[in-house]
Amino acid sequence: MSKKVLAIYYTQSGQLEDIIDNFTAPFVQQGMTVEKIRIRTQKEFAFPWTSKRFFDAMPESVLGVPAPLEDFQPKESTYDLIVVGYQPWYLSPSIPATALLTHPAFKAVAKNIPVITIIGARNMWLNAQEKVKKLLRDAGARLSGNIALVDKHNNLVSVVTILYWMMTGKRDKYLGIFPKPGVSDEDIAQTKAFGELVIPHLQSNTWEGLQTKLIQAKALEVKSDLMFIEQRAGRLFSIWGNLIIKKKNRTAWLTVFKYYLLIALFIVAPIVLIINTIFFKPFLLKRIRRKKQYYLELN
Repeated sequence: MSKKVLAIYYTQSGQLEDIIDNFTAPFVQQGMTVEKIRIRTQKEFAFPWTSKRFFDAMPESVLGVPAPLEDFQPKESTYDLIVVGYQPWYLSPSIPATALLTHPAFKAVAKNIPVITIIGARNMWLNAQEKVKKLLRDAGARLSGNIALVDKHNNLVSVVTILYWMMTGKRDKYLGIFPKPGVSDEDIAQTKAFGELVIPHLQSNTWEGLQTKLIQAKALEVKSDLMFIEQRAGRLFSIWGNLIIKKKNRTAWLTVFKYYLLIALFIVAPIVLIINTIFFKPFLLKRIRRKKQYYLELN
């Protein structure tokens, strides 16, 4: 009997769709049935973004407030594997991703089904995946693998290029000198190899050991400096989100947050990172290794 795979995802730019297509291509080549659903919100998050709309999405992203989705209905009542593609917004699952994972139509097919998550991110995805783990547990799904594709350029460089892409819709080299934004074309193509690693587990319906293979294949990596920044930024975003969502003069508070974020990204974070690298990191190497391994595994 042919294996049935549901690949369900949200994308604005189309990048995550390319990732999903490459990842599932080996399943199709093996004669498996792959059903793809690109979810959409009733009120679209237009791409390219406007600055106002981009920052306005912060509180609901961080606090996990879903947006209504357009109706979707998987064709089958059950699947052998579900692939969930999502992107982090403000170190949390995007608003559409949260809406998907809490939607009755998703929960109806996800219970007791193995799920592989595929993340398309700038470079920070740890906090988002922790929240996705909980949402999948609440849906009764079994997280069986995780892949995280990121922009591998320097953190501050990728901030500039991703903002350029998001605000203009152009995925070329900003000013002719910056690298192309987003996940590289080479890394997107490499997801075919990750799909091939999944096939034996899908055929046998035994999922133990898959994540170890994905880690060895560099399907995801955890960089200690980014982990340090993200752990602290995640808590601060939660404070800002809870503060702003209660305010009547939301636009004014979002403007304050905008300038706070820019200062934090380009001034505060580099200074704090240097201090941590010199004075603290050398004495915490075992603890850092344990944390990195935790985030690599499914737990």
